[in-house]
Amino acid sequence: MLCLKKAYCFLIFSFIFGCSFAQNVAVINGKSISAKEFLWAYKKSHNGNVSADYANLQNYLNLYINFKLKVLDAREMGLDKNPVYQEEVKTYETALMHHKKANTAHKDQDFLLNEYREGVLMFNVSEQKIWNKAQEDEQAINDFYNKNQNNYNKPLSEIRGQVIADYQQTLEESWLNGLRQKHQIKINENELRKLAKQ
Repeated sequence: MLCLKKAYCFLIFSFIFGCSFAQNVAVINGKSISAKEFLWAYKKSHNGNVSADYANLQNYLNLYINFKLKVLDAREMGLDKNPVYQEEVKTYETALMHHKKANTAHKDQDFLLNEYREGVLMFNVSEQKIWNKAQEDEQAINDFYNKNQNNYNKPLSEIRGQVIADYQQTLEESWLNGLRQKHQIKINENELRKLAKQ
């Protein structure tokens, strides 16, 4: 009887988990990205256009997961506890409440606020991990230029901006590869295919 109860409970749990996972496009370390949030972000970055084929949605999801991983890294570094950051978010939240339009859905307000919170965190962590490092570390820039000299046919002094941009790209790729190895990512292909059919 006890085994039957356990089996029944497991079945119910599996069904509930299955239903909740079905409404998510991905899960990072147990934290889900809902289909609604993902579509809202996709629509916002594609001038309100929601219709997309599977390949486009897959590419965008990949970028969105990169964004979420950077935000997760920022939180692990404690950047969300920074008083300057908290004050900035509070100011934005207050402004958002004051300028709330009558036709804006409450859910959009939540998405907007969350996008702002995470956007600022992503900016702050990128500044530390990529931009400052690429601007301030003279030795690293010289080393990168010398290591990749075959890609450049001019002296560093003439193409410094391009070399720094390439170095930043390398830093970002290395950072993201590390984050993808560190964190568990599950993509719900079925949900993504359903969204592509809408």
